[in-house]
Amino acid sequence: MKKVIVFSLFILCASGVFAQMRSFEDIFPNANQEIITAVYSGTGYVKSSKRTTGFSIIGRERGSGIHPQVINNVLNRNPGYLVESIYVINAASSSVNLLDIYNGLRNIRDLKGRLYDSATRGRPTPLFEEATRITSERNTNAIPDPPLARVLPDTETLFIRLKDVNFGNTFYRGDMALVSNGMRYTMTNVRSMNYLFVPVVGAGKFTAQLYIEPINEGVLIYSIAGMEMSDFFASQIHVESAISKRLAVITSWAADGIGIRR
Repeated sequence: MKKVIVFSLFILCASGVFAQMRSFEDIFPNANQEIITAVYSGTGYVKSSKRTTGFSIIGRERGSGIHPQVINNVLNRNPGYLVESIYVINAASSSVNLLDIYNGLRNIRDLKGRLYDSATRGRPTPLFEEATRITSERNTNAIPDPPLARVLPDTETLFIRLKDVNFGNTFYRGDMALVSNGMRYTMTNVRSMNYLFVPVVGAGKFTAQLYIEPINEGVLIYSIAGMEMSDFFASQIHVESAISKRLAVITSWAADGIGIRR
């Protein structure tokens, strides 16, 4: 009986039931009014920066409540370009827990068909024409998304195939882990991203990092993504835009996944 009680308490703690709920100000005490207004807008706050001119990252400013691991998972890959976004979903503070977030992030097929505004096509366009889980990094057989989980694990790894409108089939490793009061979700390309069979972004050179936490004002989605590519390819495309649209689609997918279960 004691083991059952201890296990139940562990699950409740992991789900954030006993964790101290933080506010947006607790996590970003130095955010100015412009940032705060953008965070609660429909699109959120988005900022891009380059290694050559110095990265500007709100999530690692003095006093920030974002765990350094969330930032370092991207910076340690030595990206040339970064995009950071901060978004708050308005929701009752008691309506979303970490298990809801975990279940929302497991629905990979919901990434299919999500639109971005394409400047070249002049219309909203699906970024990912197909989206599915695959067995492993080497075995790319499609497998279904799992049913809703009832228990929240400390960590989980999955593999994903996305048919990208620009790069064709792309392959990612997804890693979920409990960090601080929230959940960290990392997507890194495990194969090069190619255009017409030419490698444009090398394996491991694009990482999108989400950190999601229930807060007093709703649900915080903090995101940072980095990319590295050669100077030649960087001169041919708008790299910040390429990162931003992928991060925006991934963030909207995460937000909708949480919203379905509110």
